[in-house]
Amino acid sequence: MADRDSLPLPLEVRARLAELELELSEGDITQKGYEKKRSKLIGAYLPQPPGVDPSLPQERRTPVTPSSSSRYHRRRSSGSRDERYRSDVHTEAVQAALAKHKERKMAVPMPSKRRSLVVQTSMDAYTPPDTSSGSEGEGSGQGDSQGTPTSSQGSINMEHWISRAIHGSTTSSTTSSSSTQSGGSGAARLADLTAQTHIGPIAHLSLKRKSKSGTVENGNSLRRSCEFGSELAWQPLETEENHLAPPDVTTYTSEHSIQVERPQGSTSRTVPKYGNAELMETGDGVPVSSRVSAKIQQLVNTLKRPKRPPLREFFVDDFEELLEVLQPDPNQPKPEGAQMLPMRGEQLGVVTNWPPSLEAALQRWGTISPKAPCLTTMDTNGKPLYILTYGKLWTRSMKVAYNILHKLGSKQEPMVRPGDRVALVFPNNDPAAFMVAFYGCLLAEVVPVPIEVPLTRKDAGSQQIGFLLGSCGVTVALTSDACHKGLPKSPTGEIPQFKGWPKLLWFVTESKHLSKPPRDWFPHIKDANNDTAYIEYKTCKDGSVLGVTVMRIALLTHCQALTQACGYTEAETIVNVLDFKKDVGLWHGILTSVMNMMHVISIPYSLMKVNPLSWIQKVCQYKAKVACVKSRDMHWALVAHRDQRDVNLCSLRMLIVADGSNPWSISSCDAFLNVFQSKGLRPEVICPCASSPEALTVAIRRPTDDSNQPPGRGVLSMQGLSYGVIRVDSEEKLSVLTVQDVGTVMPGGLMCVVKPDGVPQICRTDEIGELCVCSIASGTSYYGLSGMTKNTFEVFPMCSSGAPVSEYPFARTGLLGFIGPGGLVFIAGKMDGLMVVSGRRHNADDIVATALAVEPMKFVYRGRIAVFSISVLHDERVVIVAEQRPDSTEEDSFQWMSRVLQAIDSIHQVGVYCLALVPANTLPKTPLGGIHLSETKQLFLEGSLHPCNVLMCPHTCVTNLPKPRQKQPEIGPASVMVGNLVSGKRIAQASGRDLGQIEDNDQFLFLSEVLQWRAQTTPDHVLYTLLSSRGTIASSLTCLQLHKRAEKIAAMLGERGHLQDGDHVALVYPPGIDLIAAFYGCLYAGCVPITVRPPHPQNIATTLPTVKMIVEVSRSACIMTSQVVCKLLRSKEASATVDVRTWPPVLDTDDLPKKRPPQVYKPSDPDTLAYLDFSVSTTGMLAGVKMSHTATSAFCRSIKLQCELYPSREVAICLDPYCGLGFVLWCLCSVYSGHQSILIPPSELEINPALWLLAVSQYKVRDTFCSYSVMELCTKGLGLQTESLKSRGLDLSRVRTCVVVAEERPRISLTQSFSKLFKDLGLHPRAVSTSFGCRVNLAICLQPHRLGKLAEQGTSGPDPTTVFVDMRALRHDRVRLVERGSPHSLPLMESGKILPGVRIIIANPETKGPLGDSHLGEIWVHSAHNSSGYFTIYGEESLQSDHFNSHLSFGDTQTVWARTGYLGFLRRTELTDASGERHDALYVVGALDEAMELRGMRYHPIDIETSVIRTHKCITECAVFTWTNLLVVVVELDGSEQEALDLVPLVTNVVLEEHYLIVGVVVVVDMGVIPINSRGEKQRMHLRDGFLADQLDPIYVAYNM
Repeated sequence: MADRDSLPLPLEVRARLAELELELSEGDITQKGYEKKRSKLIGAYLPQPPGVDPSLPQERRTPVTPSSSSRYHRRRSSGSRDERYRSDVHTEAVQAALAKHKERKMAVPMPSKRRSLVVQTSMDAYTPPDTSSGSEGEGSGQGDSQGTPTSSQGSINMEHWISRAIHGSTTSSTTSSSSTQSGGSGAARLADLTAQTHIGPIAHLSLKRKSKSGTVENGNSLRRSCEFGSELAWQPLETEENHLAPPDVTTYTSEHSIQVERPQGSTSRTVPKYGNAELMETGDGVPVSSRVSAKIQQLVNTLKRPKRPPLREFFVDDFEELLEVLQPDPNQPKPEGAQMLPMRGEQLGVVTNWPPSLEAALQRWGTISPKAPCLTTMDTNGKPLYILTYGKLWTRSMKVAYNILHKLGSKQEPMVRPGDRVALVFPNNDPAAFMVAFYGCLLAEVVPVPIEVPLTRKDAGSQQIGFLLGSCGVTVALTSDACHKGLPKSPTGEIPQFKGWPKLLWFVTESKHLSKPPRDWFPHIKDANNDTAYIEYKTCKDGSVLGVTVMRIALLTHCQALTQACGYTEAETIVNVLDFKKDVGLWHGILTSVMNMMHVISIPYSLMKVNPLSWIQKVCQYKAKVACVKSRDMHWALVAHRDQRDVNLCSLRMLIVADGSNPWSISSCDAFLNVFQSKGLRPEVICPCASSPEALTVAIRRPTDDSNQPPGRGVLSMQGLSYGVIRVDSEEKLSVLTVQDVGTVMPGGLMCVVKPDGVPQICRTDEIGELCVCSIASGTSYYGLSGMTKNTFEVFPMCSSGAPVSEYPFARTGLLGFIGPGGLVFIAGKMDGLMVVSGRRHNADDIVATALAVEPMKFVYRGRIAVFSISVLHDERVVIVAEQRPDSTEEDSFQWMSRVLQAIDSIHQVGVYCLALVPANTLPKTPLGGIHLSETKQLFLEGSLHPCNVLMCPHTCVTNLPKPRQKQPEIGPASVMVGNLVSGKRIAQASGRDLGQIEDNDQFLFLSEVLQWRAQTTPDHVLYTLLSSRGTIASSLTCLQLHKRAEKIAAMLGERGHLQDGDHVALVYPPGIDLIAAFYGCLYAGCVPITVRPPHPQNIATTLPTVKMIVEVSRSACIMTSQVVCKLLRSKEASATVDVRTWPPVLDTDDLPKKRPPQVYKPSDPDTLAYLDFSVSTTGMLAGVKMSHTATSAFCRSIKLQCELYPSREVAICLDPYCGLGFVLWCLCSVYSGHQSILIPPSELEINPALWLLAVSQYKVRDTFCSYSVMELCTKGLGLQTESLKSRGLDLSRVRTCVVVAEERPRISLTQSFSKLFKDLGLHPRAVSTSFGCRVNLAICLQPHRLGKLAEQGTSGPDPTTVFVDMRALRHDRVRLVERGSPHSLPLMESGKILPGVRIIIANPETKGPLGDSHLGEIWVHSAHNSSGYFTIYGEESLQSDHFNSHLSFGDTQTVWARTGYLGFLRRTELTDASGERHDALYVVGALDEAMELRGMRYHPIDIETSVIRTHKCITECAVFTWTNLLVVVVELDGSEQEALDLVPLVTNVVLEEHYLIVGVVVVVDMGVIPINSRGEKQRMHLRDGFLADQLDPIYVAYNM
């Protein structure tokens, strides 16, 4: 405003400017709009002095007389910021702390966002929010429902904006006392800015910049050069402010940027914005391409910096992983003072004419001076709207009392009786109606419960208010006419029931609606007694609402104590800006005023929004003696204060500051005094008070006539405070809290300070504790909650000796503080705002203040910051949520966030766990416009806050992780053997039954012979039936048809393919019968077949290269396929993807030659190759294994025995026929065992999900095989259709076994939900089981026990094949069985029964020694159907040879074992098998290749993924992998992109809580991005490669710090 004051502006222009400033401060207009309107207003009045060169440094401009400058010095103290949290010392401290940080170079990657997320589409994102304060929670403001303009964003006067736009205000903000301003030339400060804004800790730009004057390291040399500014008189500041000339900020800035010594290159340089920007520089200024991998490298570099708390290096190999327990810091300050004595207030003087009760006072004044004014209400123009006299108050209250008691309900059944509770619902601009209703209730002896007007049915917190009303038994709500009309109504005109509210009768208290009481009716006026007078609501930290009951005697005594402390006298005038429904506003403006027949001028919040000076004007106009305000109202007055010549505050003898208990109110008081001392305000008039709903007024500073006695203040060390200790600090230290006293204890009260937690032990004199008050004038209970009441209102503080201080109970006030010298009370914070982080206490308000002291510039709305803590991994973690201005860029916000983190770290020595920015206006509000903290926290934890920016710092603040495990040296083999014998532990080994006697078809060594034999003996027996998607038979094959077809194919191979014996042939067919015929054709011709999945027609580019690779790696001499695939291989798309010319010859089997081959080939040696099996493992490796004729026959035979397969059987198969057990079941088993296979291609289920189950039901199949993807399709696709399927006759009661074919740990949740879902359709709960196979042995386990046998075991209890193991033990490669539902338990399901002819042993993967029962180790297998080795081109067999022929290092060292590469354990169960042996169950835990070694422990991705998927309904799939020791979590989002950022904190929390791991990177992608192979297994390595190559197009990538 200085610039405005120097201009000869007409008054109306000044008034309009002030209004504009207020609008801006409230966010009613945007910054841009403000600037536009402002320049329009003052454009005409701007002189442009000739010859003043704008490029001259500003000191040389017009000098200013010292007198005027000192005037400006005071004026300038008007604030640019939420005064409640202002302190220049603090701002300087924060800036200094940040400057310190800049010395340490670091670069942290910025999160990358998809463009669509960055562009905010919704309009409401652009409505600036109602400002208001976060920390104050409820009491943050008065007034109607709109936001409290705690003018955070606001109240920004123009110079401040301009200086912000230019200077980036590196030093203090230009607020409360200008002495802190680093003056200096604008040039220097601008240079400062260039050196600063992009050099946050999170700089994308290099930190060394060349300027004309040499290298500027972090811009500090420039800064030093201008520090002298602050030693000058006020001159530079003044001149600078006076001649800010052109209002248009843009031209201004550009003009000056010419003159500044600006480091070269920085002007033109645009900062790269998102993750995919072309170049990025690391901290050393080294350009790196901004690929993801570079970002991760940056993150890794950042994390390599040592963390502050050193981890102690010791390891206890105890079973329980010990969380790091924080050892107390040996240097932490400890209280040393003597034990405190309780402080007694002065005696409550008994004045003879004090009334015996408040109603008696009302009766007295209403009858002897009925014309005396009691309350004057104002309209929004500041004109008196209505004057309520004591006479009117008395008669109307009587009328209300009479109507409540006699006109509700019937004569026999009145609705309200004395002692009942009624709700008072009045808007903030109608104190008169409220006052009448309140006194009406007192006269009727009913208990008023004043609450806020519910605006919508889903107001934040309104549900809890409803709960309070319900628990108080409220059935009637009193309200005013206007308010009643404004309530939401249903179409029939009824007021709907609000969510969580009891059913209410709404009763309008306006006189015209009430009947007159009869002449002979008088209210019964008693002396004050112990009945409840009223109930005041209070919102707790967790959002619940409690009702504090205040007795009539307490009410009266409190009024008397206030009268004595404030020196109230009859007929004084008092201006009240506070909410008159509760707290200080109610106590002074409604209750004590009536006791003393005072005149209250009530200023509604709506008037304050239009004219923030209104209260000061009313003090002048009415020569008021007392005013009740909050620091916010003082702050607004400063902002709007303009040369009001007529302001005179000398009538004020007392300015009560209601939120004096907020330590940050001191700066408002100082700044206010600074400005208004010249207008007659005496320093001793400012009287902060401390209050709480439980103890009413706790302390208040008395108005003294002696102005020599300075108010008390303390400068306390934040470090000390965090340990609960008072250490007075010189103001030089960075982290201090300056507190002012709130006066002395109330008359008639006794106060002591007790430790905030545990037994109420009296504190020492230098300790911070919770204030407790013993006084008649306090609340007595929480209505209806005896337990909480006992803990709060019936506290007996104890001395160190253990004796109680007093026989009377004390009430806890919820305020933290201490009693200083002279009995002065100091408040350092609230219990509700307390966050205990690793044993140290921090106050939310202090953290808000620090965040605000980091100049938000244009990034966030000042008053809309919420700070709370959440509990993660056994400690509180600090979370900060702020509303972001719509015009701030990603870059700026990120910059600001990183600086906030550093400032809080430096000043409070506490790490911020999560900092989130949400779009403007989206945080839930309290009825008075403040931030609803508990609701915000709730939204954050549910993942429905929808932030637009998130920065998580788990690496910095989680310091209590378990110690990393160090592997113990292994014990020698001998001792293990002895150990096994000594402990009686059996070695973990198991085997399936013997293969037994040979049946007729088992005499053949080769499958080709079996087929020929079947074609002769049972030519017309149907072996295969293929179903179409409609469930009809597409084609079928009998034994003879298959034999004939195979012969023709063999002939074709010889003729057209000119193939020799042993040549390899790739079979590229869709699932079906052609594939089977081609396979046997190859056997007949003596060739080695390789089945290959054909390329997907819609996705050739990604699927064709795999086909090509298999064809090349398998050295196929030719490709056999169908006509359709043949065309596909030769299509344009195919040639664009791979080089088509290098394909081997392609044979199309759709037109076969008519003739048969000369003879069917018979292999000479059964150990020669029968076929090759190629498969892509989950780690993305393509591996082909060799299957000999012997192994193939043994395999078929084993399956035949296990599944009891005979020609009369039918089996339904819904699997992919290309590798593993799926191929064997599809192509080989029917030929070997003679049963009929009903083939259902899984791809058909995408068209008709019920196809498989309908076929099973229709063919009355007893055994069926499927994959997890098929099961998932059915569970998801048919979940809601079970009823309609039942009506179509679907019946699964004949299914004996439904086996899921897999090469992974059984997915227990999927199989269970499948069983549950189809139980209604007759599926036996134990029919579903899983199999297990791997590359070295395609099927090790398959098929459970017979159902019949199980039934005899009794079906009660959980499935016998499921065990629960401790997940923490698994990480240490140990198995510890726990009870179902115990913490950290993981259910594991047995992987089916071991096949006949298979032996299993569990071995230590490193030492190759055998392990005991229930020990985790690698599963080794010995069986006739093991594969005979990997098939590779490059002859790398030596590497893999031990996979197929390993020997144990001791014990049975002769047997040759194959290593599966899977971890698992064997456990002997109580069940017996057919031979009477006890059954050994095999549990597969996971693949060794997939397991991640983190912090010395072994993690299986699936466990982390399961936890993550559970955290939020929008996460449909998840995959994790590691990259340079960082855990990367990729989640698929099913929801709008706005929800992407909600997932980041949730994912981080759950992985910390359940797995003790810190997530390094969270990647949110669209559905379907995580690649899955044909068996439904996640391809995590492909995903990892895609991520590092930047191919995922993620919605959001968060790099946790």
